[in-house]
Amino acid sequence: MAENSKKLHIAVFPWLAFGHMIPYLELSKLIAQKGHRISFISTPRNIDRLPKLPPNLTPFLNFVKLPMPHVEKLPENAEATIDVPYEQVKYLKLAQDGLEESMAKYLEDSDLDFILFDFTSYWVPSIASKFNIPSGHFSIFIAAFLGFTGPVPGLNNGYEIRTTPEEYTVPPKWVPFETTVAFKLFEVLRIFEATMKGEEDNIADITRYCKSVENCDFLLVRSCSEFEPEWLKVVGDIHRKPIFPVGQLPTTPYEDDSTKIDAWREIKLWLDKQEKGKVIYVAFGSEAKPSQNELTELSLGLELSGLPFFWVLRTKRGESDDELIQLLEGFEERTKGRGIVCTSWVPQLKILSHDSIGGFLTHSGWSSVVEAIQFEKSLVLLTFSADQGINARLLEEKKIAYSIPRDDCNGSFTHESIAESLNLVLVKREGEIYREKVKEMKSLFCDKKRQDNYVENLLRYLQNYKRTIT
Repeated sequence: MAENSKKLHIAVFPWLAFGHMIPYLELSKLIAQKGHRISFISTPRNIDRLPKLPPNLTPFLNFVKLPMPHVEKLPENAEATIDVPYEQVKYLKLAQDGLEESMAKYLEDSDLDFILFDFTSYWVPSIASKFNIPSGHFSIFIAAFLGFTGPVPGLNNGYEIRTTPEEYTVPPKWVPFETTVAFKLFEVLRIFEATMKGEEDNIADITRYCKSVENCDFLLVRSCSEFEPEWLKVVGDIHRKPIFPVGQLPTTPYEDDSTKIDAWREIKLWLDKQEKGKVIYVAFGSEAKPSQNELTELSLGLELSGLPFFWVLRTKRGESDDELIQLLEGFEERTKGRGIVCTSWVPQLKILSHDSIGGFLTHSGWSSVVEAIQFEKSLVLLTFSADQGINARLLEEKKIAYSIPRDDCNGSFTHESIAESLNLVLVKREGEIYREKVKEMKSLFCDKKRQDNYVENLLRYLQNYKRTIT
């Protein structure tokens, strides 16, 4: 038993997006709580922007800063997706690829037992294996997304290869059960080139992912077997290697006395004056930026709904984003007192925990979904890109969330559909199922004991794995 409890040293290397870094940090914190050492690898600016650690974890969690390589066309100081417009994200991937050499140097000089890496850095397993360090691909995407994505194209006999956007709008043949989980056409079209084909000197996301899964020693999934057992089985059947759900990893805030407390004080004063459970919180994550037309319909819909709202609006992505979007003239004047539009940082967890918030209009990024469930807030979905369409279908199928009706081909929606959807989910009797389901899910998503068991299970496997190779 003493041998089995030997402490490990694990490195983690997430993609340069806060929607990836935060779940990686949450898993790191849970492992560090068990007394294992974690080295969290990223670029300097990203590490400096991560949430502060509780003092009891600092001896176990070490941050490793690898300097960001220069890439032509990538703006200076851009180190995360939050810093650049969507069309420049490809240069960020090339920059992360440029970390291969410094990563090799770090691994060579380290005493690591394992490294966990994200789909973008598909080259990690081949470097790690040179230094006899086993690697695990940790996917922050849920099992339904991985199952829908499928196997390495062409390697597995009997698996179809999809070449057109339309083929992604139906469940794939390898899924053996009835499901509505698939992309809408507009969702695929927004990501098809970069994800399925690759652009310029860039490797397609699907290729990065497939190489990551093909070459890693084991696979970690942000999921739990009680929530999507059938999809976890699909992923296992496809990849034929050890797969570990690591739980939903709800965000655990740590309060340090920073200037951000002042921002919360003002927001809280406004929320305290609102009716309990009637305010709609609107936020689309750190990356999603609506088009001007979408912004107009959104604002008109919020106005028409009659509901109080708190809207966190990203008008630009990074300094190099010259496509500024603007609210309708007079909108803020007309909704004064009833609504607030905030274009700066806000303490999302604190807002969601407030009694006056009744619902969350979100892009259905999984961290936002988990946070809504954490605080029992009803979910209204408006997807933008990446895995969001698949997340939304699974949540709709399980009656956990309601998606705003849209045109399947071009993704357009009307302000009337915004207003109707918000009232349905927050106020009307027909929407009660969504209000109840979220409460039901809290015990599944945010139970500390269950989350702890997933981490214990993973660590047991890693300790046994370590014993067998030494």
